[in-house]
Order: sequence, then C-alpha cells, then structure tokens
Amino acid sequence: MKVLKINSSGQKEASISRREVDNIVFKLLAKYPEGEVINRDVVYSNLPFLDDKLIAAIFQHGTLSEEQLKVTALSDEMVDELMESDILVLGAPMYNFGIPASLKAYFDLIARVGKTFRYSEEGYPLGLVENKRAIVVITSGGVALGSPMDFSKNYIRTFLNFLGLKDIEFIELDQNRSLYEEKRKIADEKLELILNGEVI
Repeated sequence: MKVLKINSSGQKEASISRREVDNIVFKLLAKYPEGEVINRDVVYSNLPFLDDKLIAAIFQHGTLSEEQLKVTALSDEMVDELMESDILVLGAPMYNFGIPASLKAYFDLIARVGKTFRYSEEGYPLGLVENKRAIVVITSGGVALGSPMDFSKNYIRTFLNFLGLKDIEFIELDQNRSLYEEKRKIADEKLELILNGEVI
C-alpha cells in the first residue's frame, strides 16, 4: 500500500492542514504497517506554470525531442507518483476563497492526456486514475465550506473526478478562527469512521 502525501500550505510549521495530513498518514501507517509514503510538497517542489514549451510538449504527438523530455520530466515524475499510489492524502488550505496557486500548478501538471485521462470516440474525457481513494483536508480561517465564498471543495472534487478518482472523503477544518475546537472534534470523528471503513 502506497500513500501519496501532498501538502500545499505555504506555512511549514504553523499549518493546520500540514498537521492534519501528518496525522492521517500516521494513522494509515498504523493500520497498514507495510505501507510506503511518497512525499510531494507542491509548494517546495519548484513547480513550473504552464507555458508555451510545456504545453507544446504535453500535447506533442509522436516522439518528443530531448528538450521536450526535459520540459516534461517533472510532470512525468508526478504522474508516476500518482499512478503508483493507492491512497492520496491531500492538504489544501483555502487561500483567498480558492486553492493555493502551488496546488493549481500541481493539478495542471498531472492532468495529462493519455496518462491520467483520455478522450472517448465521442470526445468525452475519461479518467484513467482508478481504484484509488483520496482523503482531502481543507482548512480555512473564516470562510465556511459550502458557502458562496468557497471555491475550493467543489473544484477539488471535480478535478479528482475528472481524473477518475471517485472515492473521495473530505476532512473539513474550516472557520478555524472561531470554530476550531468544534470542527476539530467533528474531523476526528469522521477520520475514525473513514479509517474503519464506515464511510463510503
């Protein structure tokens, strides 16, 4: 069993999402002692944004040039990490009503035609990232998840569904400035249900 641990908080020490991701991974390894962890910190991985060269290489038909292979190397590496994993544990703090730019860059780099999704004969996208589950931690200071100001949760669900991930659970630690203890208790209870296989 391989766990892909993805952090996207800009804070290394004071991050609630990082602490919760660590907590979940710790408990998963306690349940699956043989498990391995693939660590992907998207903030500190020097992820590029999509540009002319990267887009051209990603959509290149046929053999890639040596330069294009270099351009796509990091994207290929992260796609391999994703496909090799069994469980994704993703930390996604809410920044200015949405996901961090580093996480959006990561999503852009793992959305690869022919690798993580393909198009049907009718032109519909079909996800290729199957038979995996995801546990997504979303944190916020004041914005309530599900409110009109929340552009994180549905986006993350839609993107993961697009890649083929259907088994997705959310650990919600929103409104931390005013409701942390209440949200913490609910999150702990939900995590126990998830780890015991009671939440589908």
